[in-house]
Amino acid sequence: MRFDLVDLQLFIAVAETRSITNGAAKVHLALASASARIKGLEEALGVSLLTRGRRGVELTPAGESLLDHARVVIHNVEAMRGDLAAFARGVKATVRLLANTSSISEYLPKALAAFLSQHPHISIDVEERESADIARAIASGSADLGLAAEHALPGNIERIPFSEDRLVLVAPRDGDLANRRQVDFSEVVDRDFVGLITSSALHAHVAGHAARLGARLRFRARMNNFDAIGQMVAAGIGVAVMPEVAAKRCARSMKINTIRIRDSWADRRLAICARSFKALPRPAKQLADYLRNAVL
Repeated sequence: MRFDLVDLQLFIAVAETRSITNGAAKVHLALASASARIKGLEEALGVSLLTRGRRGVELTPAGESLLDHARVVIHNVEAMRGDLAAFARGVKATVRLLANTSSISEYLPKALAAFLSQHPHISIDVEERESADIARAIASGSADLGLAAEHALPGNIERIPFSEDRLVLVAPRDGDLANRRQVDFSEVVDRDFVGLITSSALHAHVAGHAARLGARLRFRARMNNFDAIGQMVAAGIGVAVMPEVAAKRCARSMKINTIRIRDSWADRRLAICARSFKALPRPAKQLADYLRNAVL
């Protein structure tokens, strides 16, 4: 049985848009050609992949299975193209790593700098995502490695413990929360907040838990790093939620207090994750081993 990469790309596009018309447009094919390709794919496999309706298409169980495999195949082909193209630049391999906000801000810069210094022929493509999105990307095969909150990882994803990543509330040292050591998040959702820009994974995570309490956080300012947030909090602009490691670092030079959030979602552990560590390409396996052994 032979598969055409264009057919697989088309099928992924159709599955994601739930429309043959929109899927065809996404991969720059005429509708008639796309319909013929989908039909040919079904005939070659001997199964129905789509249920067609007036409002679009839905995947059959066979279609869901093909989608998982197609994503892995296309990811591997794209990785192969990237690695081969990199030979011309003197780089032999690229590892795609997805990480949450605190990982990118507090843990990875030093570790990745040391790893890249030791492996001059490897490059790393790091992308910030929410932990739940990282889990989905790893499960679908669209990324090599992830660094995510362990509670967001389903059982079919392998993981290696990495570090604690507790979230805390940061408040001005001379404010009304100065003597508090812990709070429930529900006690503070109505306050003014200082936070990260809306595109950050941590912003989405915290805002989501506020929404579950029926609240919408009121931001006085949005900054692009934890040091800037700490300075705003110290000036009395609002409170903030940030990783404990970042909060303690900022507290050494700023007039802020760190207060434990009692809610269970604030107690997180970071884990290195992959579909299968044994099946990783060698450069990705080297990076996973390095991160596991790094003293952070």
